[in-house]
Amino acid sequence: MSEILWLGDERCGEVALVGGKAANLSQLMDVHLVPPGFAITAVQSSVGLADEVAGRVRRAYQQLAEQSGTPDPRVAVRSSAIDEDTAGASFAGQHDTYLNIVGEDAVVDAVVRCCASAQSEMALAYREQQGITTGDAEIAVLVQLLVESDVSAVVFSVNPMTQDHGQVLINSSWGLGESVVSGTVTPDMYVVGKSANTVVSQQLSAKERMTVMTEDGTDEVPVPLAQQSAPSLTTSQALEIAGLATKLESVMGWPVDVECAVASDELYLLQCRSITTLG
Repeated sequence: MSEILWLGDERCGEVALVGGKAANLSQLMDVHLVPPGFAITAVQSSVGLADEVAGRVRRAYQQLAEQSGTPDPRVAVRSSAIDEDTAGASFAGQHDTYLNIVGEDAVVDAVVRCCASAQSEMALAYREQQGITTGDAEIAVLVQLLVESDVSAVVFSVNPMTQDHGQVLINSSWGLGESVVSGTVTPDMYVVGKSANTVVSQQLSAKERMTVMTEDGTDEVPVPLAQQSAPSLTTSQALEIAGLATKLESVMGWPVDVECAVASDELYLLQCRSITTLG
C-alpha cells in the first residue's frame, strides 16, 4: 500500500520508494532551497489510487496548507518513476506534469493522471527503447508547493555541447519552466567557466513565449515586447546558478542536469538528475 513520505525525511531519499526525482530532491533539502512537499510511494500505474491512499494524499495536502499558511496552496504534481533519472535514462518529458493545481480533489485527480501517464504510448515506447520493462511500471508522484518563477533555467554542470567539464551551460527564459523544458521557446544561453567563475559567453534569444499561472492552471502567453530581447539573467544570477550546479555535481558525485527557478530574487532547486547525453 502506498504511503506518504515528506521531502527531507530519511526514507524519502530512497529511490526504490519514491523514484529518482523525489529522492534526489529529498537528499538535497539541506544543500539548497527546495520547495516543500511530499511523495506518494510507488503505485502500479495500471491500478490507480485506492480510497485509503487518496485519503492520505488529501491529508498531506491539508498539512502542506498548514505549513504554507495558505488554505489552498498552489502545487506542482509531477511523476517520479522508480526507473526514472537513472544514469542512462532520464525519462524527461515522458510522464505528465501538472502545474498550479489547487484543492484536495484536484490534487488527487492530478496524482491519478500522473500514474496513468506511465502507460502512455510515448512512455512505453521510451521504456522499450531503453531496454526497460514495459509491464506495470511502478510510479511515485511528487507534490510540491509551486514556485511562481520570474525566470526558469535548465543547467548542465558539464557543457554537453562541447563535453567540456570546465564549463557550466545555462538555458534560461521568462516564466515557469515548461516553455524551456518543452522547447516552445528558444532560451538565452550562458556559458560559465568553473575555474574563473566568469561568464565566458552569452547568447540572447528573442524569447517570444512564456508559461504563466492562470486562474485554473497555466497558459503560454506572449512575452512583453520589452522583455523579449532582454537578458533573462543578470551576471550575478548566472554565476549563482552555475555555482549551484557545480556544488550539486560535487555532492552527487556525477555531472548534473538541474532545473531551477528564480522567484523574488530567491533561487529554488526544482530537479537534479544525471546528464545522460555525455559520451
